[in-house]
Amino acid sequence: MSDVPNLSREAALRIALASRVLPGIDLRQLLDVLHRRIPGELNEESLTTVTVTDLKTGFGSADGEEDGEDISVGLPALKEAVRILWGELSDDNLPEIVPCETPLDNAIRVAVASNSGESLNGHFGSCIRFLVYEMNAEQIRLIGIRSALEADFSDDRNGYRTDLIRDCHVLYVVSVGGPAAAKVVRAGIYPIKQIDGGEALEVLAKLQTVMAGSPPPWLAKILGADPEDRIRYHRDEEQIAS
Repeated sequence: MSDVPNLSREAALRIALASRVLPGIDLRQLLDVLHRRIPGELNEESLTTVTVTDLKTGFGSADGEEDGEDISVGLPALKEAVRILWGELSDDNLPEIVPCETPLDNAIRVAVASNSGESLNGHFGSCIRFLVYEMNAEQIRLIGIRSALEADFSDDRNGYRTDLIRDCHVLYVVSVGGPAAAKVVRAGIYPIKQIDGGEALEVLAKLQTVMAGSPPPWLAKILGADPEDRIRYHRDEEQIAS
């Protein structure tokens, strides 16, 4: 975004994450309030001067409510946003990355859109991070946690998010829009929508079962099956379906 050229990565992440917890407030609105309330540069130090009253009054002024009493953003959300802007971020119970000195045999990489812990609960265009797994039919290991918050500052947010997971073969999301899905597919990534979400390892365990049995043609192609095997898998699927 051209209006925030000097933001450090840490400051940008704090602001992007803070905007997530403010219902009805987007990133540009938060940036506007911060620019009006903080003289000079927005950085890690200046963000620690922001108060709940600053945000309350700032959003109230934007809504035509000078005292901020009638704005739609509740006090708990404002407090949480200030905590994030100050850099008081929790570890969010994030899972531990497994060092991978030796790649798994016959493995694929899978990205999971996540907003908390080790859960599949994120939309492609707004998730906080992607959990990246390397897996085969026998093993699953987390090899990366990639923050997606900086995408909010990109002119092409969907493109930025796609580039984050370009080395993956499969993407699990709660939802993804048509244009975004097209970009993901063009990058050679197969998107799978699972509206109800779930725990990432449970979702991937089901994929393992498919990998070990008769994978559908798209998965057989990723796994490097011969064309004749892909046809056989497809026929097996048709017989099961009938």
